Amino acid sequence: MIERTLAILKPDCVRKNLIGEVTTRIEKAGFKILALKKVRLTKESAGGFYAVHKGRPFYDGLVEFMSSGPCVPIALEKENAVAEFRALIGATDPKDAAPGTIRKLYADNKGENIVHGSDSPDNGKIEINFFFSSKELIDAQ
Repeated sequence: MIERTLAILKPDCVRKNLIGEVTTRIEKAGFKILALKKVRLTKESAGGFYAVHKGRPFYDGLVEFMSSGPCVPIALEKENAVAEFRALIGATDPKDAAPGTIRKLYADNKGENIVHGSDSPDNGKIEINFFFSSKELIDAQ
């Protein structure tokens, strides 16, 4: 089934000048880019995006990190997009990520792990709508 998922190239990815490299890997894995833009999240907008994690020990650090510099949200489409993208990026902690995954190759640690990926098709829709209007989503055809 064709699904949509959200990727966010996080501030560490942007700082390391890896936008092109990571985007190339995403496209070579068969994902269609429906929308892409560079944004700077405020602490409030990062907190809103990650509200599901509020109260967890890592929440404040995550909000601080995600608002520390520009990031690149990308709306993606592919057959089984959520599971396929999560396999492409690897485990949250790069030391646990499979060889060849984006996080294994480029992430420094669990907190600064290069890329976000939606954890379900429903959350993919919600997360895409957080960053993109329907006018910004260009059909993959």
